[in-house]
Amino acid sequence: MTQTIQFGIDRLLAEPALRRPLAGRRIALLAHPASVTADLTHSLDALAALPDLRLSAAFGPQHGLKGDKQDNMVESPDFIDPQHGIPIFSLYGEVRRPTAAMMDTFDVLLVDLQDLGCRIYTFITTLRYVLEAAARHGKSVWVLDRPNPAGRPVEGLTLREGWESFVGAGALPMRHGLTLGELAGWFVRTLKLDLDWQVIPMRNWQPEASPGFGWPLGERTWINPSPNAPNLWMARAYAGTVMLEGATLSEGRGTTRPLEIFGAPDIDARAIIADMHALAPHWLRGCKLREIWFEPTFHKHAGQLNHGVQIHCEGPYYDHAAFQPWRIQALAFKAIRRLYPDYPLWRDFGYEYEFDRLAIDLINGSPLLREWVDSPSASPADLDALAQADEAAWLETRSRFLLY
Repeated sequence: MTQTIQFGIDRLLAEPALRRPLAGRRIALLAHPASVTADLTHSLDALAALPDLRLSAAFGPQHGLKGDKQDNMVESPDFIDPQHGIPIFSLYGEVRRPTAAMMDTFDVLLVDLQDLGCRIYTFITTLRYVLEAAARHGKSVWVLDRPNPAGRPVEGLTLREGWESFVGAGALPMRHGLTLGELAGWFVRTLKLDLDWQVIPMRNWQPEASPGFGWPLGERTWINPSPNAPNLWMARAYAGTVMLEGATLSEGRGTTRPLEIFGAPDIDARAIIADMHALAPHWLRGCKLREIWFEPTFHKHAGQLNHGVQIHCEGPYYDHAAFQPWRIQALAFKAIRRLYPDYPLWRDFGYEYEFDRLAIDLINGSPLLREWVDSPSASPADLDALAQADEAAWLETRSRFLLY
């Protein structure tokens, strides 16, 4: 019989003994819209209702505590919460690292963020920044753990030295397979941080259990952790489709299926799918590629009819162990480059406060993926040789930080 899963926030609320060390201390919360309890109460409201806790501040990451901001470099302001009367500080506004004045408002920071299991998701970087700030200012950090909805598989190139950015918090592969609590342990060890910290682990999380394979599908409601993360299928595909943010192709922003689809007005999606199957059919296992047409209402190619592809990683087509979203999207880029050698594939624009390096390189943590796509002689075996070495090394490193 499957036992009911409890996230870290649920355990903190249900077990007074866990909260006892917080008595008499000023508590802050780092959260976003998906920071909800089992009954869908926001964590800020649930914690504020506890008579034995004193909430003194809260923090919001990219997209805001309320998740109201849509895109890259759309900032959130600080404000006073009208219900609880506490300051809400933005860590994606005037600053991305908490200031000394912000740190002075609390003694213990509770981190309750739903992650997507992908290096580029900026909540990971915010986690690093608050851990570093806590170490400098003598504050405590408790990470209230949540599932990695992409599960335990590992995929992609490791971020190279010198390529750290707001979308690259450290030497992780694109799909790292850790929970946020486990990532905190990796950051503390890797960065040699001296601070008081702990994880409130989940209870009964089964990352290999069907049908969710990381997410307790059918047991917990999916809440968007960011505006373009509407469902579990997007979370599964994201380690690949996020690369579209560095390309001129639409990633489906302005549609109902962002980051599950891609396309453009001037490509032949049917030919691209055929070339992908011809070039590396073994990279396409575990999902189904479907030719589609779509018209974004905003963002890239808005108001234009796009010919594209939807990656179906759900239902009868999904094989969790076989699915390789990073390789699938890399292969799509390769097929476009083969079919349209002069296609302006890479988008040159300011990306997450970086203006001197291409977004596709920041996303991948080096130029290696782009160079593979653009090289006429580079084969899938060449990319496999690079990625498999990184993946094997990370699996060995990661084993020391697994809590489940």
